[in-house]
Amino acid sequence: MGEHTVREGTFRHRGAALSYEDVGEGPLAVYAHGGFAGRAAEDRMGLFDWAPVVAAGRRLVRYDARGHGRSTGEPVDGDYTYPSLAGDLLALLGHLGAGGPADAMGASMGCATVLHAAVQAPERFSRLVLLIPPTAWATREAYARANREAAGTIERDGVDAWLATRARRPRPPVVADVPDVPPTPSARVLPSVLRGLALSDLPPPAAFARLRLPCLVLAWADDPGHPLSTAETAARLLHADLHVSRARADVRTWGERIAEYLSRPRP
Repeated sequence: MGEHTVREGTFRHRGAALSYEDVGEGPLAVYAHGGFAGRAAEDRMGLFDWAPVVAAGRRLVRYDARGHGRSTGEPVDGDYTYPSLAGDLLALLGHLGAGGPADAMGASMGCATVLHAAVQAPERFSRLVLLIPPTAWATREAYARANREAAGTIERDGVDAWLATRARRPRPPVVADVPDVPPTPSARVLPSVLRGLALSDLPPPAAFARLRLPCLVLAWADDPGHPLSTAETAARLLHADLHVSRARADVRTWGERIAEYLSRPRP
């Protein structure tokens, strides 16, 4: 990443080998990616630019979630719920030897992972950056039902049948030109990932209100899977800064926005 050497690592937790990359020096900032993706997949999509975060003097650690990318996983539905994935994130912090609270960033599934980890162990975190918060609460059931149906389609007709159905759905305008990258979980694991996410929701609003962590929320418009209603409610409950993008070019500024936010003196 730029002139900085990328250090690759792996650690084992609850039967999985979890892969991560570690770049830069300074206070620790960890990033959790979105569902079905992974570090390399997100890089191919070209959505987020992390170079400004490293250039701002942060040690950036990005990892592949259980069953995604280069991390292993088993076909166990419960392994892919948000609270379970949050346990993996907390184990990563322990493996990295984080001596104090870390900054944590996450997109979509990764956003939910970060939130559950912060609710479980708020003392482990300094600041949160929540990218495209996923469906939650009142909007969650339709998403969960679609995931359960998708898992059944894959088991009955194969991954290609599910991908063909996905390809027919319109994409949010803000990311309409983003390259379509196949899901990184294997066909063996993918139904369990879908069912685990179907079993999940964000922490209840009361748990948000109890968090006392500085937070930045970054959202984009016109995406039913990441509705603005979730981002706006999360920002209100967390007393967070909220930025909404309506064009891909603005999404490309998120790395700079995050770097600037993490460089501010903590309140």
